[in-house]
Amino acid sequence: MTARRHRTAPAGHHARARARRITPRTHWVLLCVLAVTLSTALLLQGYTHHMFGITQDDVTRSQGRADAVPSQVVHGGPVIADASGAARTAHVQDRTIALTFDDGPDPLWTPRILDVLRRNHVHATFFVVGTQVAAHPDVVRRIVADGHQLGIHTFTHPDLSELAPWQRSLELRETQLAVAGAAGVTTALFRPPYSSKSDALDNAAWPVLEQADRAGYVTVLSTQDAEDWQRPGADRILANATPRGRAGQILLMHDGGGERSQTVTALSALIPRLKTQGFRFATVGDAVGMADPARPAGWTDHLQGMAFIKVLQAGDWAVWLLGGLMYAAGAVSVLRAAILLIAARRHRRQRMRRRGRSWGAPVTEPVSVIVPAYNESAGIEAAVRSLLASDHPVEIIVVDDGSTDGTADLVESLGLPGVRVIRQENAGKPAALNTGLTAASCELVVMVDGDTVFEASTVRTIVQPFADPRVGAVSGNAKVVNRGGLLGRWQHIEYVVGFNLDRRLFDLAECMPTVPGAVGAFRRRALLALGGVSDVTLAEDTDLTMALCRDGWRVVYEERAVAWTEAPASLNALWRQRYRWCYGTLQAMWKHRGALVQRGAAGKLGRRGLVYLLLFQVLLPLLAPVVDIFALYGLLFLDPIRIIGLWLAFLLLQMAMGLYAFRLDRERPGPLWSLPLQQFVYRQLMYLVVIQSVFTAMSGSRLKWQRMERYGSLRAPGVKPAGDDRAPVVTYPNPHEEN
Repeated sequence: MTARRHRTAPAGHHARARARRITPRTHWVLLCVLAVTLSTALLLQGYTHHMFGITQDDVTRSQGRADAVPSQVVHGGPVIADASGAARTAHVQDRTIALTFDDGPDPLWTPRILDVLRRNHVHATFFVVGTQVAAHPDVVRRIVADGHQLGIHTFTHPDLSELAPWQRSLELRETQLAVAGAAGVTTALFRPPYSSKSDALDNAAWPVLEQADRAGYVTVLSTQDAEDWQRPGADRILANATPRGRAGQILLMHDGGGERSQTVTALSALIPRLKTQGFRFATVGDAVGMADPARPAGWTDHLQGMAFIKVLQAGDWAVWLLGGLMYAAGAVSVLRAAILLIAARRHRRQRMRRRGRSWGAPVTEPVSVIVPAYNESAGIEAAVRSLLASDHPVEIIVVDDGSTDGTADLVESLGLPGVRVIRQENAGKPAALNTGLTAASCELVVMVDGDTVFEASTVRTIVQPFADPRVGAVSGNAKVVNRGGLLGRWQHIEYVVGFNLDRRLFDLAECMPTVPGAVGAFRRRALLALGGVSDVTLAEDTDLTMALCRDGWRVVYEERAVAWTEAPASLNALWRQRYRWCYGTLQAMWKHRGALVQRGAAGKLGRRGLVYLLLFQVLLPLLAPVVDIFALYGLLFLDPIRIIGLWLAFLLLQMAMGLYAFRLDRERPGPLWSLPLQQFVYRQLMYLVVIQSVFTAMSGSRLKWQRMERYGSLRAPGVKPAGDDRAPVVTYPNPHEEN
């Protein structure tokens, strides 16, 4: 938000307690609940969709030793029971084909395979992957309704021999839950991913079968592989699937995991051919003479399964939504950067063309400078002395708004000529400004905070645009003086890159929404026509500027009118300051929303300024958490190289903006080294401020005026404070000094 200062809160414990009581807290609880829920859904979605995944059946480890595998299994049939005890196997009856399909259900290919089976009056067994079941439960229901059998093929299609026992158990349990939720049945059939025939089992694979047996499953391997996963062509698949002799077979095919048009074509020819050769088709259970492996699911399992599917589907939806929002936020960020850079370049060219020919005749008339002050003893002397050092005639009016730290006494004790002190009961900053406005004797008025010092040329420079009678207010260039430490550097970057680039754009588009309280100039009659400074928002400077625009006045930016101000030196102080700025800006935007449908200067403010603020200073920060959450999701489950690349590209874009903005402001680019670190603390703080402000505005709560901390880091340029011989002489460089 645009730079400004606020203070005038009533002193005392009771006022602070009231302010704390009216601050909404429930939204943080709600936000935490949403964050935990979303994170859980994303973790589950990421694990189930991206930790493993379906790959071709030839992607397997090499076969190892098999001395732990019972010999009756190695030389037995493809259906294995009691693996954890006295293992038994079963063979398929002669001239019987048990068609089995792995890796589905697929929303396109599984229904086509089911159509082929229905036309030929054949039943098969489908070994389903849990993630696919959750994604396409309607296809699973059709499989069961058509009389086919279901088997478990794990949830994420990993190589179970490489997983810990608890992960294997989770894979089986999740898949069974998904099947129970989708079709209302459970199944005792299990086929491990990347398995083949019994004689291919080794010591690494055998514990998987033992654990599956203890969980109540019968393992089904295969005896013949159509190798359709290689997509060698329908004719080759047909040849691979045709038995050599009369022995019964468990035939392995696929209805998912890839493009299966060749499988559909080959299956359409295979079934009639084998029927003419005397083969019959059966499910695995019927082919080996076992009891029906399917059972109706209990109501608990069915409900849990349906809830599980809903959670997974919600995770899929959340990832889709987050991905879309992330791309939207990225597009908006790039759009904003392009707009700012183009506008800043045009603004600079406009200023270059104006060089040598001012706004009009030089403005030399005296100026009233109003300094509202509430407990400003730490910096008021520097502020007043800097104003007296101006190279333009000024009268200085210090309005003490009920200070309790001797601010007014300090200014009076200085005995400075041309400085008036007005005391009033604490009534707030707008009231102090209105008091000063009433006491001012000049038509041109400059307003400056009590924690800000001017350079000698600032007053003269900021009033020159008033040579144009259309100009009603001028925004100066506020700069951070306490730039030490990371927090100071980050705020310095924000002032130069964020605030000042925005002001150049607003100046060019003639829709300036804020003249900062730290350094702004106004026509007195324009302010009086509005009834003075309003106190209905916390951002009185934004409210006042918008009112001037709607009244037909032009507001411009003069970057050479430099003022130095103290920035918050702690995260807590920064939070409180930005919270008020953001909330006050939202109040002002709502108050002046009518400008959206007005014409002239008011319409420019509404359709340009307000839309820009809403899009880039409200909605974009609200999307920032989405970017962070999805970035973490991408680092964990997607392509981390791509995510890091996108982050670096975004950082380079910001760095380019920073370098250009620093060049325009004649600032050394050294502090920009801290820009990458800014993304991990400062950025999150700023978007949390926006979230807090939006919730506060939606709840209808009001904030109290509060005083900012003062650090006493300001000094008048080239002047020592009175009575302090140890204080160094500080001269602030003018970054806009012409060469």
